[in-house]
Amino acid sequence: MNFGLIGTGTIAHTHAQAIRLLPDATLKGCFSRSKEKNKEFAAQYGIKAYSTLESLVSDKDIDIVIICTPSGSHFETGMLAMEHQKHVIIEKPLEITLDRIDEMIGFSKKQKVKLTCIFQSRFAQASLELKKAIDNGRFGTITMADAVVKWYRTQDYYDSGKWRGTWELDGGGALMNQSIHAIDLLQWLAGDVEYIQAVTATLGHERIEVEDTAAAVLKFRNGALGVIQGTTAAYPGFQKRIEINGTHGSVVMEDDHFTHWVFKDETEEDERIKKELSVGTAPKETASDPSVNPVHLFKAQIADFIDAVKEGHEPFITPEDARRSVEIILGIYQSSKEKEPYYFK
Repeated sequence: MNFGLIGTGTIAHTHAQAIRLLPDATLKGCFSRSKEKNKEFAAQYGIKAYSTLESLVSDKDIDIVIICTPSGSHFETGMLAMEHQKHVIIEKPLEITLDRIDEMIGFSKKQKVKLTCIFQSRFAQASLELKKAIDNGRFGTITMADAVVKWYRTQDYYDSGKWRGTWELDGGGALMNQSIHAIDLLQWLAGDVEYIQAVTATLGHERIEVEDTAAAVLKFRNGALGVIQGTTAAYPGFQKRIEINGTHGSVVMEDDHFTHWVFKDETEEDERIKKELSVGTAPKETASDPSVNPVHLFKAQIADFIDAVKEGHEPFITPEDARRSVEIILGIYQSSKEKEPYYFK
């Protein structure tokens, strides 16, 4: 499968490196609105630098397009790619409004092309083990389900691009841009949210329109309660954390490893999981350095998407899956603005 990359920022390098590791994938070319960055990226990876967006998406040799542009531009770029019958992978979030997301999903079905959003954390072994434990009922009644993302981003990070920290192109702050991975995991693991009460603030940065700190209380449809905390103003930055508590067990996952894996009825499999996925082996850089990304997880998601295209089935992360985290984040924003709970339909 031949790939084209749109956008050549930090995350595009992770995608390029992941594609290189796949035997049935070739990165053919890239496009950036910055001619200099476009040329530099193409030279680094030995690929074609397309002079226009249209020339990339209309190239019949390209099968799959990966979009790594600012969040608020995903709609126009994704729709154009699908118009040219390209299968599309979009960096999180899928888009920043539900109307745009719904239109993209509908158009992908009309064009009979595959569409997904990058949520590489679902492909981590720890995430899959935790999901399996939940599906097997090992927690008994789930009582609490929390997502905590206390990261750190410098002021220079926000000043490095005019789009950063804007509602128009970033779509939000610490939640929409950083905490969305943990929020996606939380709803995938704990289920649909019934309502949410939240407050947001900008406390640690200047010259941004969006929140850098947020806290929300959730009630899930299965009866469990939970919290979401997200910030980019917690120096020096800590690993994203998912906590699931129930009447028969509790698990705390930091990034892709566990600090706690405890159940009433322990098994030999539990010992293996604790040995292989203890938090001591987890990397620490991602909490403060946005350039550090787990290439092997991106590789896994891209490989899954290639398989979905070849075999004609849905990818592991469907666009409908990707919609849910955006809906929760927008619900938090509305709850904070209106100072009242937001109820999900």
